[in-house]
Amino acid sequence: MFKLLKQDSATQARAGVFSTRHGDVQTPAFFPVATQAAVKGVSVKDLEEIGISGLLVNAYHLFLRPGTDIVAKCGGLHKFMGFNRPIITDSGGYQIFSLERLRKVSDDGVQFQSHIDGKTFFLGPQDVMKIQLELYPDVVVPLDECVKSPASFEDAQRAVQRTVRWCRKSKEFLDQNKREGLLFFGIVQGATYPELRMECLKAVQDLGVDGLCLGGLSVGEDTDLRYNMLSLVASQAQPDRLRYFMGYGLPDDIVEAVSRGVDLFDCVIPTRMGRTGTAFTSYGKLVVRNAGCTRDESPLDQGCSCYVCRNYCRAYLRHLINANEMLGVQLLTYHNIYWYNHLMRRIREAVREDRFAGFKQEFLRNYKQVDDN
Repeated sequence: MFKLLKQDSATQARAGVFSTRHGDVQTPAFFPVATQAAVKGVSVKDLEEIGISGLLVNAYHLFLRPGTDIVAKCGGLHKFMGFNRPIITDSGGYQIFSLERLRKVSDDGVQFQSHIDGKTFFLGPQDVMKIQLELYPDVVVPLDECVKSPASFEDAQRAVQRTVRWCRKSKEFLDQNKREGLLFFGIVQGATYPELRMECLKAVQDLGVDGLCLGGLSVGEDTDLRYNMLSLVASQAQPDRLRYFMGYGLPDDIVEAVSRGVDLFDCVIPTRMGRTGTAFTSYGKLVVRNAGCTRDESPLDQGCSCYVCRNYCRAYLRHLINANEMLGVQLLTYHNIYWYNHLMRRIREAVREDRFAGFKQEFLRNYKQVDDN
């Protein structure tokens, strides 16, 4: 459950603690994505050393491979992965809806073809809950319908109605199949229509969910519209419910979202960037494979104290990446996850000390979206 500890006086930013059966999470926080029960490029030992407080795992992918029955037989996700901190499972709704040509949606659920072998499956809201119960994470998320932007009012309204209906059925199923300590988050849809966002928020909160997921954003809409929706939901959401922006984002976007009341994030960006030879720094993204790093003896980020920045220079890391050495990807990924985790720690401190507005201004002034050095 969520406990609010501090509200920033100048913004909607807030600090709190989110408690699960596998420990507490200080918020705002960022969870790396372990899509297939592994964070690409780093081990659980690395994650523990970095101090990661939790992970997002995708139920859709584990349902297809190796099968949730195998995970259940191995004792659930935590034992399967050897990870003893909080885990949230994504319903897979976004992944299913991204298979635009391979799925059919009805009020009863979703029929889709596996992206692995083309086999056809049908999943209703109760089926998605059964899958996640076999995984036994700390937080489960219901099936929802996400519409692309721009979406018509009618399409967005239909998605809201289905999302609420599926959330209700999922909650009823969980109430009948209780698991001790298991938390249930509802998803707030509504595209960029304020009235639909408020309708969905009220309906989901009335179901007595343990937290709120902000869905259907960062799918092509204008940035200002996205931020307006975040501010609107935060202003009307119950203060004792955690607000989780799934699948988001870049560092400057995270800082902006925190200022609008978001508590939790997950995204593949730190690991994906590591695999493409890019590191995050206080001054923006650094493309390590570029020629500017060829003879550079400095660390990735002078202000970073991670293992990589303490021991390796840009020139060596560029050599590893350009030589296609696996170690290069591992080191960059380690640094990126550490850097994100440290950013969230700095954000929490700024909120608790009631200086977040100044922190945000300074961070955005220094941070550049792209650095081609």
